[in-house]
Amino acid sequence: MSTINRGTYQEDAGVQGRRWLILIVLNLFIFMSTLDGSIVNIALPVLSEKLNLPIAQIEWVTTGYLMAICAAILFFGRLGDIAGKIRLFKIGTVVFILGSLLCGLSGSLPVLVAARVVQAMGASMTMANSQGIVTDIFPATERGKALGLMGTFVSLGSIAGPSLGGIIVANLGWEYIFWVNVPIGLMAIFLGWKVLPKDLIQVKARVDIPGSLLFACFIIALFTGLLLGQQHGYGSTGIIIALCAAVLAFIAFLQVELRRPEPLLQLNLFKNPLFSLSILCGFLVFAANFCFNIISPFYTQNMLGLSPSSAGFLLMLFPISMVVIAPLSGALSDKIGSEFLTFAGLVVMVIAQFGLAQLHDGSPVWLVGVWIAMLGVGNGLFQSPNNSLIMSTVPRTELGSAGSVNSLVRNIGMVVGITIATTTLFHVMSGKAGYRVTGLIPDRPDIFLAGMHVVLITSAAISLAAALLTGWRFMHTRRVRVEVSQHRPGEGRG
Repeated sequence: MSTINRGTYQEDAGVQGRRWLILIVLNLFIFMSTLDGSIVNIALPVLSEKLNLPIAQIEWVTTGYLMAICAAILFFGRLGDIAGKIRLFKIGTVVFILGSLLCGLSGSLPVLVAARVVQAMGASMTMANSQGIVTDIFPATERGKALGLMGTFVSLGSIAGPSLGGIIVANLGWEYIFWVNVPIGLMAIFLGWKVLPKDLIQVKARVDIPGSLLFACFIIALFTGLLLGQQHGYGSTGIIIALCAAVLAFIAFLQVELRRPEPLLQLNLFKNPLFSLSILCGFLVFAANFCFNIISPFYTQNMLGLSPSSAGFLLMLFPISMVVIAPLSGALSDKIGSEFLTFAGLVVMVIAQFGLAQLHDGSPVWLVGVWIAMLGVGNGLFQSPNNSLIMSTVPRTELGSAGSVNSLVRNIGMVVGITIATTTLFHVMSGKAGYRVTGLIPDRPDIFLAGMHVVLITSAAISLAAALLTGWRFMHTRRVRVEVSQHRPGEGRG
């Protein structure tokens, strides 16, 4: 395997002069592609009514999108290293906009799910390569700030879905949650093709087809088992078979990757404990966030009695507080390092989630808003430095692979969070009601609140586990730095 290296973007004054404009283009597509993973949730009742389908079937509009992204993202990350990250990003923008247009024109579930898969292919191309492009273009002194802004838009897109989707559906109709991407995307495409430079680094290697197919089989079997299991319970023979098939496919995938000279997934990335720990913490945070993301629309509308628009505006406190904090956190990580900031952000998240777990149907709206905003602040403190830690530990020839792993873990975290939240909620509610429950029970808010409290305590425990890991990393890094600073004077005297 050889590498084509035509220099660095830091040596090109033209690229450096427009680097922040390039970041805007990248962030627009990152925002839209992550937004489309969650914005459909609030429109599912409307889609169910319009297409005359039960909720269990219409949920595939959301899950099909996430499944397709996860199945393809490692492939497109590795292809970005080989064919060029910027080239693949450009192609992905066009595919994503085409898929968005087709989604709004769909008149049946099969056509809509197929259009969502097209949209997901474009999204996975942009997600897999955007972080590698930023790491390539921005100098080390600004990389944390740039990745921080990108992390803001990633979390903004995934969290703002229910609130923004509620406003769009209430005023325009379900088609516009897809069509809103088209004018914004076309402007971003036009701007991107003008400002994005040519690829400088490409790896001469072959695409790992066996690894790609095995990984796709793993994702499809895993997601099918998890998502059907939360609807029907995990005792079904078909669901058990799907989950076992996922385990076998993953084991076969690892065996193939270890033997191939040019693997789909660079497993040596995980030999770096800093990379592995940061990836794990990112997964835990997104799982915890989506526990809140699933519960919050039901709590604000059904327990507090807010309208969809009012609930949307209340939930917007999360992304708004992130928008304010994340760029500051990213810039600060360039100066003081990332370890303390990730730890501090997770501590704030844990406090906010325990606060949310104490809410009930009579809680004042202002208190709910305080805890939601605090959760956004914690995420803003965590996401930017964590992304910077992940990407700064990777060789330039593997940035596409590292970026795709980060995006993959994020999307799997979303699905795991949804699965944990719904499975826990329905299990607790069923125990309280004395029979199997898969939805709200009229005039029994106490049963929903009991389930909600357990879900939010669970999400707080997930964030606490991540906080303990980052706290250990912070103390370890600090101790190493002290030892190095104490050893250097001795070396000078010798």
